[in-house]
Amino acid sequence: MLEQVILYTIILAFLITVFLSPLFIPFLKRLKFGQSIREEGPKSHQKKSGTPTMGGIMILLSIIVTTIFMTNQFSNMTVETYLLLLVTIGFGILGFLDDFIKVVMKRNLGLTSKQKLFGQIIIAAVFYVIYHSYGMPTTITIPVVNYSIELGWLYVLFIIFWLVGFSNAVNLTDGLDGLLSGTAAIAFGAYAVLAWYQDQFDIAIFGVAVVGAVLGFLVFNAHPAKVFMGDTGSLALGGAIATMSILTNLELLLVIIGGIFVIETLSVIIQVVSFKTTGKRVFRMSPLHHHYELSGWSEWRVVVTFWTVGLLFAALGIYIEVWL
Repeated sequence: MLEQVILYTIILAFLITVFLSPLFIPFLKRLKFGQSIREEGPKSHQKKSGTPTMGGIMILLSIIVTTIFMTNQFSNMTVETYLLLLVTIGFGILGFLDDFIKVVMKRNLGLTSKQKLFGQIIIAAVFYVIYHSYGMPTTITIPVVNYSIELGWLYVLFIIFWLVGFSNAVNLTDGLDGLLSGTAAIAFGAYAVLAWYQDQFDIAIFGVAVVGAVLGFLVFNAHPAKVFMGDTGSLALGGAIATMSILTNLELLLVIIGGIFVIETLSVIIQVVSFKTTGKRVFRMSPLHHHYELSGWSEWRVVVTFWTVGLLFAALGIYIEVWL
């Protein structure tokens, strides 16, 4: 029965996104919700200017509808399900505002960094208040050694750091056609497997709903992309994967399963620190996927390589948790 629920969940989410896209993409074009390409980015990306963005709305609709429908088919909505939807929708709305400012108000940088950070902290704080009110654990477990650390009230700071950090890390990864769609499907799939392993079936249903939604989006987002998810999708996915790691009490394992997101973020940090301290750049361009592009790799080669590495990271994470 449960196996069927999981299968139907991923199929339903996939089909919702696939059927919505041909209707939604022309609508975005009519509204002139086209992506603005940064001039300092790779020159080859300039031809993508005008490609509809804010496609993350389709991903969010698919995740929300599928999760609510399939969870109610299997059992009742749990607090974990509500928390996952709260963070996903909250970060999605924040990303939507950022995208809206970019494409409608023609301000390429969208929300200011302070405005975005403030919104992320508020959502994380609301999450913690609900999380704490239900007496959920405030420990973090170190993978491999399986050692737990009780953080107590400091856990709220960890949650803020985790949700803000990974929403931005996933956002940085969304820079090539299909890159984030594929890596997100892999990471969410891994956490869905681990949630299933822990008998947290409501979290597993949410995870596979995300997998189905982003794979459906990938049909239209693969190179050459017909639509981009924008911050509407990437911030929501980042917040969602961080929330899954918290609710499964496998927070630190996300550093491995979401290794691609971590590496992309580190490449930006290294680049900025190096340039400010020495005046030299370590990479041709950051995030890291642009470095390989400018090194002569085709966009498709970069994407497939990153998918493959992401799959290896996910497999390693599952191996550590289940077999070690």
